[in-house]
Amino acid sequence: MNLNELRDNAGARYRKKRLGRGIGSGKGKTSGKGVKGQLARSGVAINGFEGGQLPLYRRMPKRGFKNIFRKNYVEINLRTLSSAIEQGKLNASSLIDEKALREAGLFKGKKYSGVCLLANGNLNQAINLEVSRASAAAVEAVKKAGGSLKLLSSSGDVSADA
Repeated sequence: MNLNELRDNAGARYRKKRLGRGIGSGKGKTSGKGVKGQLARSGVAINGFEGGQLPLYRRMPKRGFKNIFRKNYVEINLRTLSSAIEQGKLNASSLIDEKALREAGLFKGKKYSGVCLLANGNLNQAINLEVSRASAAAVEAVKKAGGSLKLLSSSGDVSADA
């Protein structure tokens, strides 16, 4: 086989329909666009346009509220934390903060305002944590394991340092 013998598979490229090339082509004269009117012209973008009538999306009542100041927290369970320590992604003897959790690959992306610690799973060893929020059960589990937990913001479920 040579480079000049390379070909696409049969039927891989479909021949483009040539518009406006005579009445015998099947797409001659108006090129399948009918006659006159807005749809026969180029540059038509009529999604939601109802011919001057108020469109449906404007007739429907508006409901709800979107809080632009909402904070999105990434939720990390104790099970995920303990498995990351067992795999060697996190060092249990040093401080585990949000930066360390991000570098360990437990979450990524910039859309999060912080980390929320949840109590799903159990903790086998004492760790020092520093997160934005934590559930009360997660605080109890960290205390029970002999570790410490510091909250960065007071908007969490538990307001004091544990």
